[in-house]
Amino acid sequence: MCTLEKRGNIFFLTLTGAGDADDEHRLGLPVISSLLTALSDAASQSTRGSVLITTARGKFFSNGFDLAWAQSSGDASSALRQMVVAFKPVVAALLSLPMPTVAALPGHAAAAGFLLALSHDYVTMRGDRGVLYMSEVDLGLGLPDYFAAAFRAKIGSVSARRDILQRGMKVGGEEAVRMGIVDSAHESAEAAVEAAVRMAEKLGERKWKGDVYAEIRMSLYPELCAEVGLSKAVPKAKL
Repeated sequence: MCTLEKRGNIFFLTLTGAGDADDEHRLGLPVISSLLTALSDAASQSTRGSVLITTARGKFFSNGFDLAWAQSSGDASSALRQMVVAFKPVVAALLSLPMPTVAALPGHAAAAGFLLALSHDYVTMRGDRGVLYMSEVDLGLGLPDYFAAAFRAKIGSVSARRDILQRGMKVGGEEAVRMGIVDSAHESAEAAVEAAVRMAEKLGERKWKGDVYAEIRMSLYPELCAEVGLSKAVPKAKL
């Protein structure tokens, strides 16, 4: 599950799991629903200068969909489809959120967890242990259309997309910076969050109108917005 806390102008959305440092923050249907509620609450409370930071407790950011639940459901393909469909509005909510967004990764971000991070405007991550990884090719799973659109929109290098999606390359922090996937890599999870806070404070000082910010963001990624069903309508930020 997740929590949403506001400190000054910064919203902190935290994947909490069960409180275990080894919790992988798998994106099952309850967690996806919790994320949507938190993002809706942040949008409704946004004002000029608001910024969202998304992070997680423990040593994982998110290890993707809850495949164990899917396999135990009796119809793994149907259960996986449910999660794919349910997660699409999370991507849409982040793309249309009326404020800048920063993902602060304390550790691994894989598959849908990688996409969750990539759906933010900026990403900081732990450089010594955390990796970014798209496991679909290794697991023999197809790539949903909106996943592919997100990677085309957010990662400019064709060779980087090839290595991540077709080779299943595990990308560490410094390499992720060189590939243009994340903005900075740090020596610890705490340092990654601190860097995200510094970035958020600078962004918040600009006092941008949230609806204008969201509209500009959406205009940058027309294919991705179309895949997740976004229109031009975005929540209005309060003056």
